[in-house]
This record gives sequence, C-alpha cells and structure tokens, in this order.
Amino acid sequence: MAVLFSRIKGMLFLLFLPCFCSGQPARPLLRFSIFLDPSNMVYLCWDHDKQELMTFELQVHTTGWVAFGFSPHGELPGSDILVGGVFPNGSIYFSVS
Repeated sequence: MAVLFSRIKGMLFLLFLPCFCSGQPARPLLRFSIFLDPSNMVYLCWDHDKQELMTFELQVHTTGWVAFGFSPHGELPGSDILVGGVFPNGSIYFSVS
C-alpha cells in the first residue's frame, strides 16, 4: 500500500466498502457524494478532516468485486488501482497495483 500512498502527496485515502462492514460500528457521515455512472450503480461518498485525512465510501452493485483508481490526470496510465472483493467462502481480499 505504500506505493499507492507515496504518489498522493501525503494524503491518506481510506476506502470503505459497505458490503464488507456488516456488524461494524456506524460509518461516519460523509459530506460529499456523486453517482459515477448514468445507471446510478456506482455511488461515491467522500469527506476530509482538518488534517487532510480523506475517507472514501464506494457503494457498487456488483457480482462480488470492485476496482477503484486514483490518477493525477484522470487517465489509466500512471494511476494507482485498488481491487477488492469477496471470495465464495466469504473471505475478503484487497490488492493494490
């Protein structure tokens, strides 16, 4: 994960996937949100605090996995990508590239 964060100039990004958080304490309210697609299947919420710690929540209608990328210019080359999902046995995985 250090590779992902090293290119983001000191800002820490946390990604919360609601389907992975059942039984956890209530999530913080995030002030900003947007649907990322015309079908309203991908919903992104985010917020930041005074220390510039950013929190993201990504809600996706999915078949068990999701990918999310960060890019300084909105393009795939040079972006950092997080892939996460749930295996059929219920275990969770995350991968950063």
